Amino acid sequence: MIEVARPHTTVSPIPTIVPTPTEYQVAGETGHRALWVVFVIMTIASAVFAGLSWKVPVSRRLYHVITTLITITAALSYFAMATGDATSFSCHRETEHHKHVPNTHHEVCRQVYWARYVDWTITTPLLLLDLCLLAGIDGAHTLMAIAADIVMILTGLFAAFGREHTAQKWGWYAIGCIAYLFVIWHVAITGSRVVQARGQKVTKLFGSLATLTLILWTIYPIVWGVADGARKVSVSTEIIAYAILDVLAKPVFGTILLRAHRQMPETHLEVGGWWSSGLAHEGRIRIGDDEEGA
Repeated sequence: MIEVARPHTTVSPIPTIVPTPTEYQVAGETGHRALWVVFVIMTIASAVFAGLSWKVPVSRRLYHVITTLITITAALSYFAMATGDATSFSCHRETEHHKHVPNTHHEVCRQVYWARYVDWTITTPLLLLDLCLLAGIDGAHTLMAIAADIVMILTGLFAAFGREHTAQKWGWYAIGCIAYLFVIWHVAITGSRVVQARGQKVTKLFGSLATLTLILWTIYPIVWGVADGARKVSVSTEIIAYAILDVLAKPVFGTILLRAHRQMPETHLEVGGWWSSGLAHEGRIRIGDDEEGA
């Protein structure tokens, strides 16, 4: 009998690679609860600060008005974030490397709360204004500090939506850090020099508030670097970190300032004219005004 040779194949089946679906990094239940908690804290603080303002003359309410606007803005921001508004996704493509088969790609999208940056663009200049008024810093340094602060916040927003793994994203971050150095120069360094003319008590108060602000504002970019920047922590962890910083930088800061302002006459800023009387009263002779020049 003659055996017929049969063909024998040694080719293995071609492996199949299923691409990974889009990965979404979003806030969890803990993060959402933190947003609501901070919204309540900011709302209560706003009510308390507004109530305190009614206990002082209009001419002495400047600190109260500024501090109340800070917490009101923060309350609106946290309400927007807690209800799911004012949020977007920053996406980038990740590459997965495989042996013997082509690489695959998938999208990673991280939730970015842009309301937070809107909040900071409004509230941080107001915080700086409180410090500048307390120290007696001139208008030129105050304006430059506020301008540098706005640049710092906006570059953080641009970096949050910047392209991953590129110089662009961290370039914006670097510009923001440089702007922060200008804020320190115009407020902390200049303020520590000029505040001494207002007395020892005001100097001590300014030193405490400026140090608190400096520490907190230095932690903010660190949190950004590991959260929106490197994406090493979850969105909920990011929310909690920013929530703690915001509570310390706004309601706690405001409480310290307004409490000291009430107990320390040296901090009083008498703002007359348009602020307390309006333009209709400008030019009128009031009781106590000199009728004739010396």
